[in-house]
Amino acid sequence: MASTRPRPGLPSPPRHAAPLRDAVAGPGLFLAAAAASAAGVWGTYWLFVRTTTGQYIDESALDEAIAFYGKATKAALGFLDAMPAIAVVLGLGGLLYAAIAKGRWFAALVALSGAALANLATQVLKAYLFTRPFRGVETLMENSLPSGHTTLAASAAAAVFLVSSPTWRPFVAFAGTTFAVASGGATLVNQWHRPADVMAALLVVAAIMAPAGWIVMRVGWRWNTWGGFGSHWAASRLWLTLPLLAGLGATGIAVSMLVRIAPGTGIESTTHYFWAGLSLIVITGYLLGIAGTWLFAVAARRD
Repeated sequence: MASTRPRPGLPSPPRHAAPLRDAVAGPGLFLAAAAASAAGVWGTYWLFVRTTTGQYIDESALDEAIAFYGKATKAALGFLDAMPAIAVVLGLGGLLYAAIAKGRWFAALVALSGAALANLATQVLKAYLFTRPFRGVETLMENSLPSGHTTLAASAAAAVFLVSSPTWRPFVAFAGTTFAVASGGATLVNQWHRPADVMAALLVVAAIMAPAGWIVMRVGWRWNTWGGFGSHWAASRLWLTLPLLAGLGATGIAVSMLVRIAPGTGIESTTHYFWAGLSLIVITGYLLGIAGTWLFAVAARRD
């Protein structure tokens, strides 16, 4: 019977080749997520910018935000003024901690590059690729889709999510998504952006950070291990349940508001479009957060 031991003087086979092959999920799901998000960006633009009905709904939500002028607007404006600094501090702080304390230098560089690319893509789409045609709706003709403020907030949160350990990702995803949704909602309350601008920004970040996430998972396969949901409070299924409930509640509000002001009802909207638009922001943000949590949970190795 032939011996399976390596002969003296001959090089031993690489020890980590098989574990790496078995540990790292293929890029298929990540690329599919990126493609779906990119399609979502285009679909949002086409529906809410290229069609008359979409423009009317989007613009009406922006106009009705005036009803909240006062304390809500002042609070939103204060948050928006501080948001860029908050996003940069949280984003860079999280990346530096992961790089220095955890030794995840390459992952931090990939996450930072992805966030920078997402912000660049937003500006290119807004200024050079997307235009706002006149469809008979009284509105500013300058295109504002996607929202730069929302992209900054969402990309900072996504960057921290990428360099977090799998055990902490469910909690980081919920907290980061909430921050991004609040940032986008504040731009609507303050009449800086329409709902579609915010939704498109969230999708731009998802489209770019998904492939970046696969690179992080592949290069950092040794530390991308966990015990599964419930192994730690930060890995609790609660962080999937809360955004799911928020999304379902927002869906109910959006449908209810739009049905009430449907043609033939005789009801003139006062804030219905606003609440519907805000609900669409919540739905988009938390749906992406849930999808991202699930995607990275499936891709991570079990301890």
